[in-house]
Amino acid sequence: MVETPHVSVIITSYTAKRLGDIFELLNSIKAQTYSNIETIFVAERSRELYDRTKAYVQENGIPNARVIFNDGELGLSAARNLGIKKAMGDIIAFVDDDVLISPDWAEEMIKTYEDDSVIAVTGPAFPLWDDESAASWFPEEFYWIMSCTAWSAWDDMKEVRNAWGMNMSFRREAFEKAGLFTSDFGLCNSKRTGWVDPPSEDVDMSLRARAKTGKHIFYNPNAKVRHRVYNYRISQSFIKQRAYSVGYQRRILKKLYPENGKDSDLLSQEHQLLRRILTRLFPDIARQFFTNPVIAWRKLQVSVTVLFSVALGYYSYLLPKPLRRSHNLDHSYSAPERDYKPAKGGIYYQ
Repeated sequence: MVETPHVSVIITSYTAKRLGDIFELLNSIKAQTYSNIETIFVAERSRELYDRTKAYVQENGIPNARVIFNDGELGLSAARNLGIKKAMGDIIAFVDDDVLISPDWAEEMIKTYEDDSVIAVTGPAFPLWDDESAASWFPEEFYWIMSCTAWSAWDDMKEVRNAWGMNMSFRREAFEKAGLFTSDFGLCNSKRTGWVDPPSEDVDMSLRARAKTGKHIFYNPNAKVRHRVYNYRISQSFIKQRAYSVGYQRRILKKLYPENGKDSDLLSQEHQLLRRILTRLFPDIARQFFTNPVIAWRKLQVSVTVLFSVALGYYSYLLPKPLRRSHNLDHSYSAPERDYKPAKGGIYYQ
């Protein structure tokens, strides 16, 4: 790798409702301690989103930034694939449109890539609460419901199964050898109906990148982002749907990659978290009933809801076929490799 790798940061969005979040994210990219960065923002569905983001980039001097409108295939994966095709970086990074990245985020990513055996890097996402009171009662073990990572309890650099889509990067080599994101996977896709989302595009891409390159994915605890937690994300309806969907996605993961389970536990992270819930969270809740029964009851409610919904989603394939159809569970998924064609020409500035 070159001494100062060029980093392409790809952001995608489809709604002008996120403009405030997007502007703050762009400012946090501008404030990076690592300067060899280009930013590619891919807008779709909303021309207002495209026009106002492009104007903000120009008016506020966001360096080396381009704003692109996706008028082709829609969805998170398709939009990210468009960004990849336009990217000029040695490292191609992805963040959600509602995160803020720490000032040394890119610098920490690059440090991790000093090891040539690393194909991808991911980092933690800390909650940025709309309602700060939720921080006092929502169990950390279920932060994955709102795409945050305290459930992992990882404080050190370590190898992991997959990168997390709200905060991840790959060497360009990953896309050259493993192809692009599978467009049937990921959120905001036309297949997102009923009870479940399509399988996770970040997990699928990570497993393919590891298999095709023979390299590793590392978690760097210092490559930090803060992820907004809107109030609706701690509602009962959202929690049930999200937990059910994740359970279903993990079942699909086992079907897509059965060979990964022969020599190792493909769902080892999930099993470790379950052990933590049973051996730490539940005893803590029991003790808290003597000191703060209201909070203890709320924790117990959400814990039971999440575990039941995950299990129901995971074992949904046992449902009678007519019921599977009504819940959008009859998709036949595969993980095809997407053709990769690198961008041509020089770096674009806007």
